[in-house]
Amino acid sequence: MKIGIVSDSHGNTSALDTMLQHPASAEVEAWLFAGDIAMDAEYLEMVTDVPVVKVAGNNDWPMSRLEDTVITELGGHRILLTHGHLYGVTFSTQNLELAAREQEADIAVYGHTHVADLSTGEVMILNPGSVARPRDASRGSFMVAELVPDQEPAVKLIRI
Repeated sequence: MKIGIVSDSHGNTSALDTMLQHPASAEVEAWLFAGDIAMDAEYLEMVTDVPVVKVAGNNDWPMSRLEDTVITELGGHRILLTHGHLYGVTFSTQNLELAAREQEADIAVYGHTHVADLSTGEVMILNPGSVARPRDASRGSFMVAELVPDQEPAVKLIRI
């Protein structure tokens, strides 16, 4: 199963449109939206024909009714999805990894930092960076992950 991972669009739906026009998006069977801005996740749901799993970010408070953290199972993997601000990801992903292990998740997805991250270990930690306001490059980014049960995901970071 191929999933797309996106975060931190901050109201820039044209960045989401550019992402969706990328050839890698064509085979995505579900999207994970790691927060900031919740209305953009709703937009993504409207313009795609696949499920969108979404969480609230720090800029979505207090208007969003979305959860801060969601556990979902896709492609034989258990995934903890969060924006990350409540786990202190600006400084370290240690608390996020601990939370994922406590939830028996083998993948943790976060955003918030606007910096892409792919760390492997007991828990694979993924941050797609920001699709609209990257802090680690001049172009926005998202990820596509191939999920196969009992195999480590194959993850690609894509710049738009």
